[in-house]
Amino acid sequence: MTTTPSAPADRSAGTVRVETPRDGVRLVTLDRSDRLNTLDVTLVQRLHRTLDEIADDPTCRVVVLTGAGRAFSAGLDLGGYGDPERDERLGRTRATLERQREIAALTERLHSLPQPVIAAVNGPAAGGGLALVCASDVRIAAEGAVFAVSFIRAGFSACDIGVSWLLPRIVGAGAAHELMLTGRRFDADEAHRIGLVVEVVTPDTLLDVALAKAEEIMLNGPIQVELTKEGMWLALEVPSLKTMIELENRQQVITALTEDSVEAQRAFLEKRPPSFGRR
Repeated sequence: MTTTPSAPADRSAGTVRVETPRDGVRLVTLDRSDRLNTLDVTLVQRLHRTLDEIADDPTCRVVVLTGAGRAFSAGLDLGGYGDPERDERLGRTRATLERQREIAALTERLHSLPQPVIAAVNGPAAGGGLALVCASDVRIAAEGAVFAVSFIRAGFSACDIGVSWLLPRIVGAGAAHELMLTGRRFDADEAHRIGLVVEVVTPDTLLDVALAKAEEIMLNGPIQVELTKEGMWLALEVPSLKTMIELENRQQVITALTEDSVEAQRAFLEKRPPSFGRR
């Protein structure tokens, strides 16, 4: 992976690392490799802050999400979430509910992010890690990556962090139900076969492939990409074809009236790369 010389300075935030490997791309790395990037209070809260900052960053066009070391994320840290004072302050029931909502809100945050998110799955993605993969818009896996719902084998319901809604819509209800009821591990090839990931690549090319996909997305106008991301997920929720077509009609009118739409058409006719102004 080559870092663009003119890119803004990279910054670290402990358990979440943010880099700019290409203009317009933010590489977000879950950086708790000694614990397989498991989710604790520090990682979850820092990831929330990172995504909030990215959402407000007009220079960011695409996000690539990956893990440090040999795992993407092995899910919740069963050794402890790391905030015992919350139980003392709120009591066990309220503290547990608040903690659950904090973790699950990552799924909604990824969905509401204006920028598309590419999950570059470098290793095990289990439980909450699988939820982050499912909540991403494009998913690419390295050979050797493994996946598991896991919640059910840890003594919880398999319906957690949005997986019961996301997984059936990505891979189909039949495959999702079997994976959720068994909690079994499945490899990258099976993930590709059922449609969870779009591509399986060698570990040493994973980030390059993800960045190439990000650059391909950035060939399209920023507003066009944002509305497409919003529309494709809304299409899984709307009650009828007629409703979705009406939403599409509005998206088409909005995008057609942007300056970037004119630029995209000119660039196509002139056989040159477009130069978008986010207008």
